[in-house]
Amino acid sequence: MRLLALFALTTLAAVSPARGLETPWLAGDQADTRLLADRSKTAIRAGVEVNLKPGWKTYWRYPGDAGVPPRFDWTGSDNLAAVDVKWPAPDRFVDDNGAKSIGYHGHIVFPLTVRPLDPARPVRLKLKFDFAVCEKLCVPADAEIALEVPAGESSPLAMLDAAEKRVPQRASLGENVGGLTITRVRLERGAAAQAIVEASAPGTSFDLFAEGPDERWALPLPEKIESKGGKSKFRLVIDGAPPNGPTIPRKIVLTLVAGDKAIEVEAPLD
Repeated sequence: MRLLALFALTTLAAVSPARGLETPWLAGDQADTRLLADRSKTAIRAGVEVNLKPGWKTYWRYPGDAGVPPRFDWTGSDNLAAVDVKWPAPDRFVDDNGAKSIGYHGHIVFPLTVRPLDPARPVRLKLKFDFAVCEKLCVPADAEIALEVPAGESSPLAMLDAAEKRVPQRASLGENVGGLTITRVRLERGAAAQAIVEASAPGTSFDLFAEGPDERWALPLPEKIESKGGKSKFRLVIDGAPPNGPTIPRKIVLTLVAGDKAIEVEAPLD
């Protein structure tokens, strides 16, 4: 699938300063996309909203065994210093062939923090959004979307508030945040090194995802080996090291997801 249309809101008179800002939907065969934004006295927020067709999924920043993470290219934007992408808590998918991937289905908004070069001027966001959508097979998709953010304030968008609440909160090892805790990470060396991760969360339905210290690592998904009374143990096989580097990372990033709550913990391994 290829999404070719370019939507731009470039006339300030067409956008009331009392409203949040939205592009029209860019329709695709498997996913529709649009760009959202609002602006206060101190910050510009934005979001890439994706509506996936039933049965289709897209990927997290680390896709797991298969898949391609979304890419955000802001080349051609005006008065833009940087855009920070935030990643909502993902789900685990297991394909018919047993491959495990990490991502989203249904509806997702990727929250963005926009940093202008000159805070007193309008910002023109121009996004080339490359992502993959998968059912039984994966196909590439891309969307080109533009949005003008005027210099004045706009009303806050509830959609962005809700999306930001889905982003995992940063926590320290052993810290309880909203009832979620990654209590311990223990490295076991051997023929195949593994990390045993102990975690707790309200209820019995929660999941754990692991990333290496940088994008060169391709760690497998942790597997739950014990669960009782809101506490679980996960086994993470230490595999997927980059070529010509250490076989055990000095740290891992763990994301614990329980319903609409999630935390992200950076844990040392060695």
